[in-house]
Amino acid sequence: MYFRLGIVALLAGIIGGSVLSAVQLPFVTPLILEAERYEETGTQNHAHEEGEASAPSQRTFLTLAANFLTAIAFALLLNAGLGLAGESGWRAGLLWGLGGFTAFSLAPSVGLPPELPGTPAGDLFERQVWWFGTAAATGAALFLFGRFRKPLWVLLGVVLVALPHAIGAPDARGPGTAPDSLARTFVAMTLFANLLFWVTLGVASGVLQARFVRGGKC
Repeated sequence: MYFRLGIVALLAGIIGGSVLSAVQLPFVTPLILEAERYEETGTQNHAHEEGEASAPSQRTFLTLAANFLTAIAFALLLNAGLGLAGESGWRAGLLWGLGGFTAFSLAPSVGLPPELPGTPAGDLFERQVWWFGTAAATGAALFLFGRFRKPLWVLLGVVLVALPHAIGAPDARGPGTAPDSLARTFVAMTLFANLLFWVTLGVASGVLQARFVRGGKC
């Protein structure tokens, strides 16, 4: 069973990584390249030159490698959760995928939105600690919301969701080099790409588990 779970996670990660890359490379990467040009010039009076948006092949390869490795790692985590919960099928996978998006992307982005090059940021270690704490607290809260109905557990879940934001993310200081409009577009497109990724990862995991691990209908 564990071997089949690993194969399912690998396949789901490849599917999810493919979807993430298909959205990220044409819609997110050009925004990063644009921000890097603003960072190089140190001004927001940058004139975009035709044809500069294409990324070098090495960058594309590294992006793809990172996407697939990350997708497989998250797929292992998600499939372990589905397996322990005894759930499968596309509906269960969709719910788990949305939960993953909420815990790992949406909730942390409230305090630490995706950053373009040249965007001011706080201490890296402090940001990593806050991100991990927020993801863990939000994930635990979603587990409580999904498994328990007693008011005390629901209240504990609400406290867990709110606690990292009450503590506050590390402060960023100073103006960024890229225009605010570019930064807002980058945040929106990054969250959209991650939403598609998690939905795909969840549904693929649920369907593949139902098919190859539990032998039931999707």
